[in-house]
Amino acid sequence: MADYLDDLRFAHVLADAADASTMSRFKALDLKVETKPDMTPVSEADKAAEELIRGHLQRSRPRDAILGEEYGVEGTGPRRWVVDPIDGTKNYVRGVPVWATLISLMEAGEGGYQPVVGVVSAPALGRRWWAAKGHGAFTGRSLSSSSRLHVSRVSKLSDASFAYSSLSGWEDRGSLNGFLDLTREVWRTRAYGDFWPYMLVAEGAIDLCAEPELSLWDMAANAIIVTEAGGTFTGLDGRPGPHSGNAAASNGLLHDELLGYLNQRY
Repeated sequence: MADYLDDLRFAHVLADAADASTMSRFKALDLKVETKPDMTPVSEADKAAEELIRGHLQRSRPRDAILGEEYGVEGTGPRRWVVDPIDGTKNYVRGVPVWATLISLMEAGEGGYQPVVGVVSAPALGRRWWAAKGHGAFTGRSLSSSSRLHVSRVSKLSDASFAYSSLSGWEDRGSLNGFLDLTREVWRTRAYGDFWPYMLVAEGAIDLCAEPELSLWDMAANAIIVTEAGGTFTGLDGRPGPHSGNAAASNGLLHDELLGYLNQRY
């Protein structure tokens, strides 16, 4: 079995380059921001970071395909790098430090492409998380200075901390009531948003999180980090991995209950 450690080291190089680029424009007064056709914002920093990552990949991994949020798919083959240059652009453009570059390597196999490497780098928070298939998940400042991640062992909803991004998506999906029922059952709720709740699940700091509408680049890196930390990452339909257009992540012990509440329709 491939160990993916060379790919993980390279993903850190990509993240280092992206961090330098994004931080150089964070809180810039002349930052240019546009609205995409889906009505979400994109800044010049998003585009520059993805262009930088693509350039590194084209030079060092020319046989691998690339899927990025801003510039789509390039190339074909059994290996595909999936990139979200700034996950949390709305935070980025307002000066909120909760945003990150998400980098994942996905490999073709049974059931389609699955993530085998993931790096989530949040330079404004001074945090980075990563994982490679079969090697566990870690956080720290570098590969040589890190601590291993483990999900929590909380086994009762009444003791669990649940994180989410917003309410409107659950209402649009028709499952707001089930969502609200879940919030009443758990010990604590917080709306951390974007990549961060998945990393907190991997760290064992919280126990559950979910989002009703996502793209592959929002999920691929998060999925491998959560699962390598011992947790469970699926779509709301229960399908393992980042392919359902939405996500639910947990310590595994509470996953069935999480999905049960979020799939209620009444």
